Amino acid sequence: MERRSFLKRAGAGVAASVVAAPVLAAGEPEIRWRLASSFPRSLDTIYGAAELLAKRVAGLTGGKFQIRVFAANELVPGLQVLDEVGRGTVECGHTASYYYVGKNKAFAFDTALPFGLTARQQNAWLYYGGGLALMRGLFRDHGVINFPGGNTGVQMAGWFRKEIRSAADLKGLKMRIPGIGGEIMARLGVVPQTLAGPDIYPALEKGTLDAAEWVGPYDDEKLGFYKVAKHYYYPGWWEGGPTLSFLVNLKEWEKLPASYREAFEVAAAEANLHMLAEYDAKNPAALARLIKAGTQLHPFPKDVMSAALAAAEQLYAEEAARNPVFRRIFESWRRFRSDEFQWFRVAELSYANFVFNAVK
Repeated sequence: MERRSFLKRAGAGVAASVVAAPVLAAGEPEIRWRLASSFPRSLDTIYGAAELLAKRVAGLTGGKFQIRVFAANELVPGLQVLDEVGRGTVECGHTASYYYVGKNKAFAFDTALPFGLTARQQNAWLYYGGGLALMRGLFRDHGVINFPGGNTGVQMAGWFRKEIRSAADLKGLKMRIPGIGGEIMARLGVVPQTLAGPDIYPALEKGTLDAAEWVGPYDDEKLGFYKVAKHYYYPGWWEGGPTLSFLVNLKEWEKLPASYREAFEVAAAEANLHMLAEYDAKNPAALARLIKAGTQLHPFPKDVMSAALAAAEQLYAEEAARNPVFRRIFESWRRFRSDEFQWFRVAELSYANFVFNAVK
């Protein structure tokens, strides 16, 4: 009897909550937004973060707040999402903020800096280390508010037509690599180019590019890079934990009812969590398939890593000296990185160094 009575009361409570949700939504306006992604539909994990956001926002608002997702180039070019969201051409977007370092190198902090934070550390800095507040000050100047919207984890260093045996082999290579990572590669002799996802394969196939980096095995397999370049390098030292971001036009954001803003923030955080989990689950099998298809896996030579680290530190010092926005964010980020690295050496690194080699 007690169990049946409990279930009856619990059922009544659930029913009440189901009834209450539409009542709460009934008083709110119907809103229709468009979201421009920087990514093609074929990349279901990275593009799918925006679809998850839209689905969850609709569900949390009783269908009153609908967001329609458009792939790169369907509404706006893939590398112009920040501009078009800021102008109000679309209400929101999903992109990698380091695509816009031409406006201010400080945008890179929102995504990743070479030899920077891992995915977990990046989330820690954004959510609890003051990073999100610092970045929002920069985005506000462009009429936008930003929300973490996914992370790929440590990326691969990309696909090369020819084997890289030393830093000297990088000289003159035309490589798709955006942002500050591209600038550092340029200091090593590479000719960097920034291309959106859908444009990389044709350029690599035609020989316009000698090398290209994208994300990691799962996405790289989908884009077919292994068909035109067989040498696959790691690690992507320029993207130790790159965050993707949802960008929202600030004026449109301020118009939203408080409950809709809450729904958007919750959905963005959920998308941020799921992207990393999905990549971690799918990359191992994809890498095995690539190797079976003839891909040759290589670590970057040590002299490449050392030269790149030295070039990165020099670039940061130069940019901090001339760019006060970059300097303000960099000082916070660098302190946080130092603390995180010390902690991760104690726990994560010592664990990984043993167990990754001991367990097959």
